[in-house]
Amino acid sequence: MKPTKPLVAITGASSGIGKATAKLFAEKGYPVLLMARRVQLLDEMDIGHKITAKVDVTDIEQIRQAIKKAEAVYGPVDLLINNAGIMPMDKYVDQSLKDKYDTLDVNIKGVVNGMDCVLKDMNARQHGTIINLSSVAGRWTSIDHALYNGAKFAVNAITEQARRENAENNVRFTLIEPGMVDTNLLDTTTNQEVLDAYLINKNRLKGGLIAKDIADAILYTYELPQHISIKELLITHTQQKI
Repeated sequence: MKPTKPLVAITGASSGIGKATAKLFAEKGYPVLLMARRVQLLDEMDIGHKITAKVDVTDIEQIRQAIKKAEAVYGPVDLLINNAGIMPMDKYVDQSLKDKYDTLDVNIKGVVNGMDCVLKDMNARQHGTIINLSSVAGRWTSIDHALYNGAKFAVNAITEQARRENAENNVRFTLIEPGMVDTNLLDTTTNQEVLDAYLINKNRLKGGLIAKDIADAILYTYELPQHISIKELLITHTQQKI
């Protein structure tokens, strides 16, 4: 039976917060479009109504085609969750130019591409929600995070102004800013000294939050009536000081 709830599209859905969010929304009866580079992990997820797509978020055409495929089955995307991201940490002077560019491309360009694929249609329908995953790193800078800070500061600014410009069309924008979450985001950090220093703080919090904590917040935010817009959620473990 075709689900009655609207289509939810999630980038970076193969692991971490994206995977937890996909599972939660599917459990609640939403059809989900799952996008990630590791499509085999998406295909292995045993959840309800889903469409999977191999997507590199830096390529807008790949996102566009995935959305077109899913909308042909389940109708228009009512919620886009821009979750895909990477966090290669290092001191600015030591970080490779490739890591710098990749951080900007995935974390900023990926968000812009996702928004551009759905926003005009949401405005035309006078309905829709875009949730962009930022970070506490979008609020303040910290050691070894220069490019990641810059990318998340940009996501915050883009989201805030886009919200203001599209509010009259009944489209909601929410920034989710997690602190330390026990995911594989650290996989892109190769400097062991930097990684060890970060893990000291993470271990102090027993890993920090879990991905489902953030998924629960996303679901709560989305399921509020459309006239209620939570503009920003900064979420950390209670014992995380920054």
